[in-house]
Amino acid sequence: MNIDTRLPELTDLLWTSVLETLMMVGITLTLGGVLGLLLGVLLYATRPGGLFANRLVSGVLNLFVNFFRPIPFVIFIAAMQPLARLVVGIGIGNRAMIFALVLAAMFGISRLVEQNLVTVPPGVIEAARSMGASRWRILFTVVVPEGLGPLILGYSFAFVAIVDMTAIAGAIGGGGLGAFAQQYGYRQFDPWVTWTAVVIIVAIVQVGQGLGNLAARRVMRR
Repeated sequence: MNIDTRLPELTDLLWTSVLETLMMVGITLTLGGVLGLLLGVLLYATRPGGLFANRLVSGVLNLFVNFFRPIPFVIFIAAMQPLARLVVGIGIGNRAMIFALVLAAMFGISRLVEQNLVTVPPGVIEAARSMGASRWRILFTVVVPEGLGPLILGYSFAFVAIVDMTAIAGAIGGGGLGAFAQQYGYRQFDPWVTWTAVVIIVAIVQVGQGLGNLAARRVMRR
């Protein structure tokens, strides 16, 4: 069957795959972004010299993040299958892939959050302390807003990584453009299908990165 006779079917499958990719990216960036933000704030606050410096808590959190973050995502998916079955009731498919994506994004984003919050000038924190602000108030009304511009850029980087991970997930049991390119392009020896998926993925990344850069510039100009 040549590309002309498959075109109507492939077009429908392509749009379904695009929607699946956008769904996986959206859910992952939302849930993983929130969890990563909370974990990153804890990493920042409990580090030596932090607002809530605690060597034990900081050590445990760093050990936890450092254990999972370096695992290649293709291996991470397999390792998370038993936990995915327990939490979402299935070890393969989009639900299981989203579960693994959220966890992987959480660990990666937590480090981005910590590293960007560290760049907040100590003088700003000391000024807030001198005015009698509590540590919690300083953390959420001074530190996080001051680091908002770099945080947005960090989340833009995370967005690109998540799109990449959804393609990997799609090629090994999930849906989306990764599965579409693998099944109807690579396995059918059809480079046109493969490159169509590639172009769409690149377009998604460019739009997301552009919006992130625009938002960061507007925030940092204030």
